[in-house]
Amino acid sequence: MNFRQLRSFVKVVETGNMTRAAAELCLAQPALGMQVRQLEEDLGVALLHRHSRGVEPTEAGRVLYLRAQDILAQVESTRREVAAIAPDAGEPIRLGMSPSLILAVGAELAVEVRETLPRVLLTLTEEMSHVLAERLLREELDVVLAYGVPEHAAIGREALRDEDLVLVTLPEGQAGAPVSLAEALEYRLAIPERRDVVRETVMRAAQDLGIEVQIAYEVRSIPAIRALVLRGAAASILPRASVADDVLAGRLDARPVVDPVLRRTLYLAWPHKRYPSPSELALRERIRQALRRQTGD
Repeated sequence: MNFRQLRSFVKVVETGNMTRAAAELCLAQPALGMQVRQLEEDLGVALLHRHSRGVEPTEAGRVLYLRAQDILAQVESTRREVAAIAPDAGEPIRLGMSPSLILAVGAELAVEVRETLPRVLLTLTEEMSHVLAERLLREELDVVLAYGVPEHAAIGREALRDEDLVLVTLPEGQAGAPVSLAEALEYRLAIPERRDVVRETVMRAAQDLGIEVQIAYEVRSIPAIRALVLRGAAASILPRASVADDVLAGRLDARPVVDPVLRRTLYLAWPHKRYPSPSELALRERIRQALRRQTGD
């Protein structure tokens, strides 16, 4: 039994599919199958049930999966801590944030980390929340601050706050007045791309009401959506914070959507199967503090 075999086995269990696991590990499928068979021969027990839909762990496989996660996490944590002992060494930490959060707290956080955690070599990555979650699963990021991070065995997550969504329009004399979702969906909307958390929240709620969403523009960028609303080309349903300055200046109206209330949750997330270093734990706390300052809590 070796670390490479354990990493491969963990990936197979998490994907439930040999072909997908081989692709994510950049291995040929026969080579991956050989690693799993070697593990089974070494341990003298079947680790996977193979069926037409893929694979799933046997009882012994589930035990090995849990132990392998702990072993690999300990190894990675040890590697990082030992490497950081070198006098001139820094600890690279890859932090992913959604575009709106980069604008709100990204610069402040980067400066604070440089001043208070000088051994941390912080890399900031900006992506939509669903992309960040996928990259976290592939272990391409160490910490993620994103919306709607799904529950997953390979992800540790902490809910930090809920954000209500609002109907954003040009001023109509009803600023701040609640609006039902059915009324909001009478507008032609500019909304984010598919799989975006805001879009998925709106689409699910509309489906529950049996109402078709009138999509005028599908746009990845929140600033671009805001610009379309300012031009009077469409309305939108967005988090209030993304248009707060325009609402304060009277350029836009933001009305809370009710019946039902639409809400998204902000998560701090990390790979569950490895132990965080002291520097990473300190970074997580800096993130929490930055968000508390932003909201005035």
